[in-house]
Amino acid sequence: MLKPRQRQALLFGLPVLIWGSTWYAITFQLGSVDPLISVAYRFWVSCLLLFGFCLLTKRTLKFSLNQHLRISLQGALLFGFNYWLVYQAEELINSGLVAIGFSTIIFFNLIFGALLLKQKVESKVIGGAFLGLIGTSIIFWNEISQFEATDDGIIGIVLCVVSVMIASLGNITSAKNSSLKIPVVQATAFGMMYGAIIMTILAIVLDKPLVLDTSLGYLLSMGYLIVFGSIIAFVAYLTLISEIGPGKAAYSIVLVPLVAVTISTFLEGFQFTFYTALGMLFLVSGNFFALSKKAK
Repeated sequence: MLKPRQRQALLFGLPVLIWGSTWYAITFQLGSVDPLISVAYRFWVSCLLLFGFCLLTKRTLKFSLNQHLRISLQGALLFGFNYWLVYQAEELINSGLVAIGFSTIIFFNLIFGALLLKQKVESKVIGGAFLGLIGTSIIFWNEISQFEATDDGIIGIVLCVVSVMIASLGNITSAKNSSLKIPVVQATAFGMMYGAIIMTILAIVLDKPLVLDTSLGYLLSMGYLIVFGSIIAFVAYLTLISEIGPGKAAYSIVLVPLVAVTISTFLEGFQFTFYTALGMLFLVSGNFFALSKKAK
């Protein structure tokens, strides 16, 4: 049996390692299938697998209308509109800027947590978040320097910021649902189902072709994104939110670029430079600063 700190370290580490690797896995999803359709497929299968797990482990799937409304809000924010706007943003700005944008989620979590959940804002978490933001910006400095303030560029930045805000509100909703004793696993299963419904409706409204790529690369990467990127990572992350709060939990998202860059260095020929190492140092330092215990 893991001690509370060990359990939280595991819950923190799993999303960092998994979501850091999904950036590479997603590259195998790009091609003949529209991203909106791929994400819909991903969440449909993920929720069905989670429902199956709930049935096998005899977890209740009966919730009140009020609870379903709360879970549907969580699903719409975390597994629906958030993903749609991210893909819209990535069509207009490069992925490095999107990664930097998502590193700001910790600030939104702190702000929304204080406003909506009356949570205390710790100065060390804010300090750690700034170190993380600086580290991410250093790592992706080339992408920042290439940004042009065109109409498309500005719209892309706005879409990215709105997406981060929506994801943050999804985090806050999850924390609130957990405080109301709605189980994380079941809430994630239903939330993914509601998110999949939203993504499917958007795909139909936007006239996206409902096709399936049967290539080995697409199917294997989809399987990885479903089991690890969706089920394991989200259940771990949302459980972590319920235990340490959305502010500190969001720091796992800030560390995702560290893993993504490391994988890209070995598998995609990413040029690891002094600035990459310096950015990683800021990320790790911010993590240690934000999550360390106060001396007694």
